[in-house]
Amino acid sequence: MKSIFLYTLISFLFQGILMAQNTNLNLDKSNKAIEGYDPVAYFTENKAIKGDKEFALNHHGVIYWFKNLENKNTFKKDPSKFQVAYGGWCAYAIGESGDKVKIDPKTFKLVDGKLLLFYNFYFNNTLTKWNENESMLKTKADEYWKKTMDF
Repeated sequence: MKSIFLYTLISFLFQGILMAQNTNLNLDKSNKAIEGYDPVAYFTENKAIKGDKEFALNHHGVIYWFKNLENKNTFKKDPSKFQVAYGGWCAYAIGESGDKVKIDPKTFKLVDGKLLLFYNFYFNNTLTKWNENESMLKTKADEYWKKTMDF
């Protein structure tokens, strides 16, 4: 009886940790990242390509979609290489004010080997603003994100 109780308690604690971590991530209601876009394709094709649920992968509670099995397997070999920076929130907003702002997955930039995503709606493309002062915004975004993730 004690082992069942202990197992249940550990399971709840682990789920709580995952949920706490996921509050910093830009995910849809089903925990899908990047609105279903293939994280590997940004790096290998320099394009935003919609993934397919047939090639879905659950990585630590986050669902990623890939355009094919090859990209899925590439991700599995080194997931940290392909995970989006700043939890998938708009890099400009994180750097400018620390705000978590939605993104357009087609508006992106690879910086220092990391995928950055940006808000691009209603005639407001934050990638343009990011490019005007990338060094300062990246420094501030990195500092903010480090504080956010230290818990």
